[in-house]
Amino acid sequence: MHLVYPTVLAALFCVGIYGVLARRNAILVLMSVELMLAAVSLNLVAFDVWLRDEAHTGQIFTLFLIALSAAEIGVGLAIVLLVYRQRGTSAVDQLRELADGERDSAGAASRETTTT
Repeated sequence: MHLVYPTVLAALFCVGIYGVLARRNAILVLMSVELMLAAVSLNLVAFDVWLRDEAHTGQIFTLFLIALSAAEIGVGLAIVLLVYRQRGTSAVDQLRELADGERDSAGAASRETTTT
C-alpha cells in the first residue's frame, strides 16, 4: 500500500483548520472539527497498516477517536441549540460573552451600584 494516497486525502485536516478559523456559524465550525478528526483517523489507520503494527494501536486509537467525536458533536450541538434558543443566532463572532442577557452601559452600571 502506498502511503501517499491516504496522506494526500488526509490533507482534509488543513481544510478543517480553515473552516474553524474562517467560519462564523457555530454548526459549520463543529463540522470542520469533525472533518479534522476524520483526517486524523485516516492517518492513524494508514500508518498502522503501513508500519504493520502487531498491536494495531492506530486502529485502537481510531476507535477511541470515533467515540470522542460522537461525544463532542453531541455536547457541541446541544450547546449550539441552547445558545440559538437564547440569542436567536449561532454566529460565533456575536457570542463574545456568555452572559444571560444583552448588556448595555446603564444595565451594567446599575448592577455595579447594587452589588457594592
